[in-house]
Amino acid sequence: MCGIVGVVAERNAVPILMEGLRRLEYRGYDSAGVAVLGAAGQLARVRTVGKVKALQDALDAAPIAGHVGIAHTRWATHGVPTTRNAHPHVSRGGIAIVHNGIIENHEALRAGLIELGYSFDSETDTEVIAHRIHHHLTGSADLYAAVRKTVAELEGAYALAVICEGDPDCVVLAREGCPVVIGLGIDENFVASDVAALLPVTRRFMFLEEGDVAEVRRKSIKILDAHGAPAVRTVRESELPADAVERGPYRHFMLKEIHEQPRAIAQTLEERVTGAALLDAAFGPAAQGVFARVKAVHIAACGTSYHAGLVASHFIEQICRLPARTEIASEYRYRDPVVTPDTLFVTISQSGETADTLAALRNAKQAGYLSTLTICNVAESSMVRESELVLLTRAGPEIGVASTKAFTTQLTALGMLVVALAKHCLQGATHERELVSQLLQLPGLVEKTLKLDDTIRALAETFAHKRHALYLGRGPLHAVAMEGALKLKEISYIHAEAYAAAELKHGPLALVDEDMPVVAVAPNNQLLEKLKSNLQEVRARGGKLFVFADPETGMESADGVVVIPMPVKATALQAPIIFALPMQLLAYHIAVLKGTDVDQPRNLAKSLTVE
Repeated sequence: MCGIVGVVAERNAVPILMEGLRRLEYRGYDSAGVAVLGAAGQLARVRTVGKVKALQDALDAAPIAGHVGIAHTRWATHGVPTTRNAHPHVSRGGIAIVHNGIIENHEALRAGLIELGYSFDSETDTEVIAHRIHHHLTGSADLYAAVRKTVAELEGAYALAVICEGDPDCVVLAREGCPVVIGLGIDENFVASDVAALLPVTRRFMFLEEGDVAEVRRKSIKILDAHGAPAVRTVRESELPADAVERGPYRHFMLKEIHEQPRAIAQTLEERVTGAALLDAAFGPAAQGVFARVKAVHIAACGTSYHAGLVASHFIEQICRLPARTEIASEYRYRDPVVTPDTLFVTISQSGETADTLAALRNAKQAGYLSTLTICNVAESSMVRESELVLLTRAGPEIGVASTKAFTTQLTALGMLVVALAKHCLQGATHERELVSQLLQLPGLVEKTLKLDDTIRALAETFAHKRHALYLGRGPLHAVAMEGALKLKEISYIHAEAYAAAELKHGPLALVDEDMPVVAVAPNNQLLEKLKSNLQEVRARGGKLFVFADPETGMESADGVVVIPMPVKATALQAPIIFALPMQLLAYHIAVLKGTDVDQPRNLAKSLTVE
């Protein structure tokens, strides 16, 4: 996820810009740059490929200074990671711009600009915006008006910050589908794509709304809404800690990361969804052409990512009506799969460096697949660099070894893939709107579900001295049961197994007794009555059941059964994420009671770069 920082001040803006970029490093990026207007109003720019440290080294070697400036960390969507593709981009007249998002009509705009005599130094969609702003400035010196005219021509999602030698005392912002905030100081103001970038200099923020265009000066802020009417945005005090990557009030990183999931999911959706539609280009500039041809999907992943893939393959078949399968990458890479024509190959990884999944991707590129898509949390990883299409999960740093927010953001990203494929397979705008609406509801639903924390903390005492547990689910919730069992094994060292509930009678039922707790997830779907029958088999053998149930299932606690009602109702697409949350909390609180090392469990590593 790209990062934007801007400053309008009397002091040198460069140190503030650089600190802001450092605080946005968690988003992932492949290049960085800064542009400032010096004392005489002249534009100076420095850009580098790689980490923010490389940019800082370049500035140390050749310093620049100015009281107004913009800076950016980029994750490539148009053009490979090179210095010439890095932001800020410039046009004639000392215009500099940074941009988050995707401009879908950039090719048509580029063609028109070439006819007007503009030349291009980069492969990006952003340079198109810079030249359009200059074009609109030819008839007027009003930068604010020129930006407003330009954004009216853009199709897609964007957050823009623009500076210009012709008006050296302001930064102009625009927003559509991508977040941008204004930080309020004393005789100085700031802009950023995330409040975390500005916490060292202010805690007071104004959040622009969709369609807003703002002019930010040292002592004034002017905002026009999407209709061109003057707008006033509420000033809010941030409650985020100054260092968002510290544990803060949480006892462990894992608990912090569990509670970060509403924000992480929201960030995963940002810039990819505008209105009621999903932007195909969020997966890369070639995505639309690829998705239109897909006739089957193969997914390869390991561990938690494999469980996410199992959920996705279910919905790709059920919603998109495309054949789909998910395989363990370490097994897939050592066999010779049959690849049917126009099959999309998808890899899923938190780190993007998982050795078996990376090898599967490399094998797939030689196997005749239509295209490759990687869903990942690290922009500069090998899988991201080597895959043709990419969707970053934007979970931010996940310090705890046991994956939590990476899993739910993977499911969110895969939900977007389901929408993209359904849009092309089913050709239904109404269907797309319904699915997108369900995805956009997720952050709020997750936040409400996390209020189960105290209930689950008390429930964990029942498990702390057990040595084994069974987890049950049906349909896509079977994979969620598998993830719940994995979490329990990873951090509490209690042996746990997961089964499709109907499989109990085919062997595992022999294990059930009063010392074997059985955890079940019960959404309100077409398999509910079947699941209830499966759970009766457990009760009849004296097993103790703990059922996380949708509030509309009608299930109640009884002898041998503890029913934990979920705080929210969830659709089929939402249910895997919602029911994953109590599985995470249960494993966490059991591990705390057992006194294990929650964040760094024995024998495990965060990124597996060996087979």
